[in-house]
Amino acid sequence: MAAETVERRCRWCARRFTVTVGPGRPREFCRRSCRQRDYEARQRASEVGLSEHELVLTRQAMDDLRDRLYVLECAVEDVERDLTGSPTRAEYREALDWLLDAARPVVESLGREGRAPD
Repeated sequence: MAAETVERRCRWCARRFTVTVGPGRPREFCRRSCRQRDYEARQRASEVGLSEHELVLTRQAMDDLRDRLYVLECAVEDVERDLTGSPTRAEYREALDWLLDAARPVVESLGREGRAPD
């Protein structure tokens, strides 16, 4: 009989990883280094009086995220405009490619902004 597995996201880096369901506490981190970084971050947060729901983020990281989201917003508007009427299959494909190209930088940055490097 095969053990049941589920997919989770690491509490620190947001990478996907597989967990075997069974007795005991379920894993929350994909690697030991992520667990250590989370512990260090919680220790630093308690030293400066931050709650679990507060985050310190550099201005540069925030500006970069805003820039990526603006590009994505513009791409969504372009795709909505381009797909009005009766678009062809090729136009749908081109619009999807455009949208994916705009979304990839946002997706790639998830889990890295505001995190300590491994």
